[in-house]
Amino acid sequence: MNDHLILKKDHTLSLLRRLMREHRLVAPLRNRHGDTLFAEVDDLAGVELDLEHQPQASLKPFLFPQQETMFRYRLDGEGGGYRFEPPEAGRPLLFFGVRACDLSAVLYLDVIFSRRGRDPYYFARRHDSLLISLACNQPFANCFCNSTKTGPFLEYGFDLQLTDLGDRYLVEVGRARGAELVGRWRHFFTPAEEGDRKAQYQALLESRSHFQRQVHLEQAIRRLQADEPLPEELWAGLARRCQDCGGCAYVCPTCTCFTITDQQLTATEGIRQRSWDACTFGGFTRLAGGHNPVDASRDQLRQRFLHKLLYDVREHGRPSCVGCGRCLGICFGGVDIVRFIDLVCEVRQ
Repeated sequence: MNDHLILKKDHTLSLLRRLMREHRLVAPLRNRHGDTLFAEVDDLAGVELDLEHQPQASLKPFLFPQQETMFRYRLDGEGGGYRFEPPEAGRPLLFFGVRACDLSAVLYLDVIFSRRGRDPYYFARRHDSLLISLACNQPFANCFCNSTKTGPFLEYGFDLQLTDLGDRYLVEVGRARGAELVGRWRHFFTPAEEGDRKAQYQALLESRSHFQRQVHLEQAIRRLQADEPLPEELWAGLARRCQDCGGCAYVCPTCTCFTITDQQLTATEGIRQRSWDACTFGGFTRLAGGHNPVDASRDQLRQRFLHKLLYDVREHGRPSCVGCGRCLGICFGGVDIVRFIDLVCEVRQ
């Protein structure tokens, strides 16, 4: 599928209003504090979509919430056993203005939540969702998706991909749902001309030249794959800077660790919840008796970085870092993945 169409920017909100009749719209909005965040949009009137700045968080909370109820349980009378009630399914989600790195992260989540059986909670939200991506004509300051091969333009995975051409978007149809959308609302689109395709190609070339960070990801992966241990001083230096806040895992679009707890609400009912967890938390590997087999001063960060750059490469053929750069902005200790990659590349072997 390789259809190329034109959507005028003046028609974009009208199209989204039509799609909102059947979908919950999630798009980047700028709040009153000046922060850009993905948020659910109930009414486009008086709302201005922010397609110029990087959202501080990814799409992950909408597909894999920070805290979610897995089911409610009730005791049916004396000796009657328990009755379990799963959460109600909501309307399909429509994600608009998604950058290449965040869409690549969703594709990674699809893989993770498909292992050992499909996760019903994740796929209840992912099912029938629409992904309309926006190619990055101008990469953000901390981005390095060119190194992770997850952007700035995508070749697959999107339902529709938009490229900003000034007063219009060039629209690429990627998957069947995108083709269905275009077919249903054909009057919003016009065929792209050769000049439009050339303008998109020029935007792609210019985008690749605008990255501010040069990250030698493949070199770092090769060194990690050599199975030669990194100096303990490297891990100790990183550990001294880490504040154990978990911010990197919370803004990372591909971190999926969670813990499960039961919460009693009354004498006869309660809920089971799962909540995000992080391997950099001190209690992540602590056992019931209080013993922790992991050296918190070094092994927590070791697990985080090797998981993303070594273990996932072995299992999935690619790192689980998508190059969004959010961990660079959130970590006040400077213990981000780019610093680690630089340190690995500096090690003499």
